[in-house]
Amino acid sequence: MDADETQERIHALETAQATQTATTAGMQATQTATTAGLQAAQAAAQVGTWAVMATGFVALIVGIFMGMTISKD
Repeated sequence: MDADETQERIHALETAQATQTATTAGMQATQTATTAGLQAAQAAAQVGTWAVMATGFVALIVGIFMGMTISKD
């Protein structure tokens, strides 16, 4: 094996290693973004649930007082 062939093989290995590093970094970034997206969706769902519950509670209280007012008349 001569020096040129050795140098070409080293260059190919360096390129493969850089590609693997970039791929791993990309996979980690994708996983992080996916996790953040899932957490945001879950938080939004919880906020929506609490908002619906609060709205229902307010409507119930207002309905009770309206019913009491109407029944007094």
